[in-house]
Amino acid sequence: MLGLLLAALLSAAQPQPPHADPMPPSPPQPIVIGETWRLQSQALGAERVINVWTPPSYGQGDKRYPVVYLIDGGLAQDFYHITGLAQLGAISWQTQEMIVVGVETVDRRRELAFPVQRDAALRTQYPTAGESAAFRRHLVEEVKPFVEARYRVSGEDALLGESLAGLFVVETLLREPAAFDTYIAMDPSMWWDAGRLAEEASGLLARLPAGPRRLWLSVGSETLALPGFADRLAAILQAAPADRLAVRYEPRPNLTHATIYHPTTWEALTAFYPRPDE
Repeated sequence: MLGLLLAALLSAAQPQPPHADPMPPSPPQPIVIGETWRLQSQALGAERVINVWTPPSYGQGDKRYPVVYLIDGGLAQDFYHITGLAQLGAISWQTQEMIVVGVETVDRRRELAFPVQRDAALRTQYPTAGESAAFRRHLVEEVKPFVEARYRVSGEDALLGESLAGLFVVETLLREPAAFDTYIAMDPSMWWDAGRLAEEASGLLARLPAGPRRLWLSVGSETLALPGFADRLAAILQAAPADRLAVRYEPRPNLTHATIYHPTTWEALTAFYPRPDE
């Protein structure tokens, strides 16, 4: 009996071979949510990246979809969280299904801001800034035709952006309003060049062409604390003919520049792209 006990103790003390997993895991697979394209841009003189997300039903028929062009749409920028909202809207039946095209930026102040004329310190701080017109040509003349030739688009499209990208959205509405039918600007940097765009808005709107278009403009607490740039712009925009521009001005003093983007984008998508009764 003592010998058996000693043998058992010695056996327990010996290192045991690793336990073989009866069901070894399969090799990990990448999670793919869209497609990345690299375009040679003549407007910008460089290779540029766009990322495209298609909705859940895209591969199931020949349906056509509205497109949301997302500025700052790189994989390290806003592509994932905005496509997440589009996915949520689709699977919860709270919005229409849509295609999201993320347009990546590289030098945001160069690509998204208009030239500095008033603020000498701003010009010194950001010497490359001021080429938003070239980025707009890239978007309208290169990205949009590329997408329209390769994806089933409905012809209804929106331009979406926050901060400097929101400034670009507002400037595009004022300078090239026919480029899109829906504009969604989240806390745009209206302070740029001492608020010059707000002051020029009235004259630019006088040239607003016929045709329905709409704008969602959300601003947070910091922007509301500035000397009237957003409120002044909203008043000018709301004075435009309603059959040419429908404005949703959504000041949000309870949200900051850091917190306004995600919740108000969801509100804009559910308001502008409600799920039709089917």
